[in-house]
Amino acid sequence: MIDSDTSQGSANTPRRDDFPFYNGHPATVTPLGWGIVMLAVAAGFAILTAPIPVMLNTAGGFLRAILFVVVPIAALGMVSSGHWRALFRKLRVRDFLMMAGFAILNLIVSGVVGFVIGKFLGADANLAVEGLATSSSSDNVVFFARTFIQLIGEEVITILPFLAVMYLGFSKFKLSRRNAIIAAYLVSTVIFGLVHLPSYNWNLIQCLVVIGTARLVLTIPYMITKNLWVSAGAHILNDWLIFGIAIAGAARAGG
Repeated sequence: MIDSDTSQGSANTPRRDDFPFYNGHPATVTPLGWGIVMLAVAAGFAILTAPIPVMLNTAGGFLRAILFVVVPIAALGMVSSGHWRALFRKLRVRDFLMMAGFAILNLIVSGVVGFVIGKFLGADANLAVEGLATSSSSDNVVFFARTFIQLIGEEVITILPFLAVMYLGFSKFKLSRRNAIIAAYLVSTVIFGLVHLPSYNWNLIQCLVVIGTARLVLTIPYMITKNLWVSAGAHILNDWLIFGIAIAGAARAGG
């Protein structure tokens, strides 16, 4: 059944401000099309993480990050008749405020959850963040620049599964729009947690609970604005603050 909240989201009467693709607007993506997009998401992640010899230098690292973003978006463009731009909207002043607000909120929420999990179950450090403490200033600049691109990619590989699950829930399993959103929110959160397993020594609980909690917060600005730039901005600010704190802590300890 489709409740009153979803009646405005049918294929014939799109809501004025809605998620793309799940109900045929701005284009219909078939189940096969979403399968291709999910394969491209996996391929982008493999390119980012696989030990490809020719991509282990600085230039290769940037190329990995770029392909991590481009490969899934290109696949979406291919199966949606070029409507990949529906992921992105123009930024307004309030969007930048939302980025900052959710970045700070996420630091607080994930920090509390991380402290509790670390105290009772143990937690593994992110090796990339730990490495900032001993890296040179120039290396850290490169790291910040590369992660700017990579974190946009992390949003891409979260939001595309979100939209795929929402489409399947709403169009194929006939869930209400609200329930399809909830399913998409939870499934995309689990996926985000799982892709972080290599970064946290395969600590499943930490990735699902701590990283998953962070993802729950970071997806909200996308759900509010339907604009991947906003959730990406919050994600970038959040992680850059963590990187900055690590560098500042190392400098203080060394000084």
